[in-house]
Amino acid sequence: MIAVADTGRKIRQPGWPFSSRPVRLAVLVLLTLIAISLLSRLPAWSLLELRSFDYLSTVDDPLPPADAPVIVAIDEPSLAEINEQWPWPRSLHARLIRQLRAAGAKTIGLDIIMAEQSSREDDAAITAAVGPDIVLAGDETLIQTPQADQLIRATPMPQLTEAGARTGIASIDLGGDGVFRTIPPYQDGFAITLAQAAGTAPGRLPANALIQSFGPSRSYPTVSYYQALDPENFLPKDFFKDRVVLVGLSLQNAPEIDKGGADAFATPYTVHTGRLIAGVEIQATIYDNIVHRYSIELARLPVVAFAILIAAILAAATVWKSTGWPTSAATVVFIGVAAALSYAGIRFGNLFVSPLGPVVAYVSVAFGQAAFDFAEERRKKKQITLAFSQYISPDLVKRLSEDPSQLKLGGERRTLSVLFSDVRGFTTIAETLKDDPEQLTGLINRLLTPLSDVVMDHAGTIDKYMGDCIMAFWNAPLDDADHALHAVAASLAMQEAIASLNRQLEKEARINGTPLHALKMGVGINTGECVVGNMGSHRRFDYSCLGDAVNLASRLEGVSKNYGVALLLGEQTAKLVADTYTVAELDRVMVKGKTLPTPVFTVLHHAGAASLAAHQAFVEMKYAGRLSPNDPVFDTLPQAIPELAAYYQIVRSDVSGTEG
Repeated sequence: MIAVADTGRKIRQPGWPFSSRPVRLAVLVLLTLIAISLLSRLPAWSLLELRSFDYLSTVDDPLPPADAPVIVAIDEPSLAEINEQWPWPRSLHARLIRQLRAAGAKTIGLDIIMAEQSSREDDAAITAAVGPDIVLAGDETLIQTPQADQLIRATPMPQLTEAGARTGIASIDLGGDGVFRTIPPYQDGFAITLAQAAGTAPGRLPANALIQSFGPSRSYPTVSYYQALDPENFLPKDFFKDRVVLVGLSLQNAPEIDKGGADAFATPYTVHTGRLIAGVEIQATIYDNIVHRYSIELARLPVVAFAILIAAILAAATVWKSTGWPTSAATVVFIGVAAALSYAGIRFGNLFVSPLGPVVAYVSVAFGQAAFDFAEERRKKKQITLAFSQYISPDLVKRLSEDPSQLKLGGERRTLSVLFSDVRGFTTIAETLKDDPEQLTGLINRLLTPLSDVVMDHAGTIDKYMGDCIMAFWNAPLDDADHALHAVAASLAMQEAIASLNRQLEKEARINGTPLHALKMGVGINTGECVVGNMGSHRRFDYSCLGDAVNLASRLEGVSKNYGVALLLGEQTAKLVADTYTVAELDRVMVKGKTLPTPVFTVLHHAGAASLAAHQAFVEMKYAGRLSPNDPVFDTLPQAIPELAAYYQIVRSDVSGTEG
């Protein structure tokens, strides 16, 4: 039974701290900003930001400029054609320099370190070939030991720089995850020196400028070393004319990132291919970033903080009134917008504002409030459950907690199986215990508790208690295709519960030396169309059912004692359970509103087919008025169906009274 009172006053229910939603959102935004400021100090946070840069900066990345450097690759075909042991003699590099100059190359950069002497002839040849248009690679290495840090520079042999060659440090800095993203800070870097040799004044770069990559390996125009040694036969005319040329290792079989490689490194584009990029191509990329202003500036702290704050405020505005599936949809949209804006900053403003902070801020605020709302909803559902679980079935409690709006007046027409149970002779028991009300109420509670449990365990809804009587029904509020079966099963289990209680009462009476108040119960079940729903007034209402089917169920319970059985079923109920239980017709009763009597049935536990046939013949004889008190059937049937012995005795008495 559901009773809801509304006094018209709003009572503030106990809830979470900061119960005001605006205050809660403000606190949530503040805590989010503090948490992000702390998280951003972790190395993992920086790596995640840089990984987002890898993906965004390589979305529709630009092609190398039209005047980009040309790569002369020391690759597998060249190693095969030249057939010399590496490192190759420097006289071969001198020959390459002469060929490139003759082909019109503007500047030549050799990403090959020549710090130590080789043979006198080879060193003399390379010294004679170099000049101001030649940039030779140097290297800088930091050696860290427990005692001290030592910076070691390897530069070309003095005679090469004395001959006019320039030196550029080709070392690069790798991030914490081993990926090259940052333009080296050297003022005499290899690419800067190459640009100066080509007559270009590189602009001032921002600190920690990020690289704009131009695609996977071999995105730059590349020819093999052996082809550059004989450009007239292998390459188009004027291929090198007025071009900057870079020479270095570029093995096409450079291993994947997990296998390492000679002078090959991971770049932002490696996230797509998993392959390393040759060092000479990285130098070409640095050159174009410097010369053509492609480098990307990492946003400063005020810009990042502002973006995070805006994201948190937008999230608060999104969940200002409520949360739900739109919150998830808005979050997905925001993530897409944040990534798109970050990409636009890279592509059109050469500025990288990581989307990580704003996304984390938005998700934290939106789903933090959603978590509060979920917890608040669970708290309210628990309150509803505690308030109603003592009166109705758990299924109805669950339904009401999920949709409290169902607590309103109104109903629907449904086919229900309705059960009435009543303790026979309880008035006499109550009269006996009138001077001991505590024992009487204790007995009622001991009776109704197991019977109520049986109803709920069989998916029934308890409509109401009327003293020692229980009214329950099935197939509402939730659908139950087997409602009649469940109702009958519950009635049989109720009889077992009564028997168990009687055994306890008998034991207690024997121990205490008090009179035994044995309990007997009658049950009536009927199936039919009813109106079910919340009925009553706006101040108080019950979830109940009404209809002729309910009235007949109540009548069946009341007359069950007249047939000597504990259970009477209506015709529709009997039809629905006949395939599961053995049902036997007992009589026909008149129902209000109908001109013909309706048959009533009971459930038998032990009856064979022959016995049932004999019983049905007996009932037909009863209807036809052809029974007499001395009919042998009154002696044979009680032996065949002992469960109906009392019924046959009642019928015999009725026949005797009629004849008398």
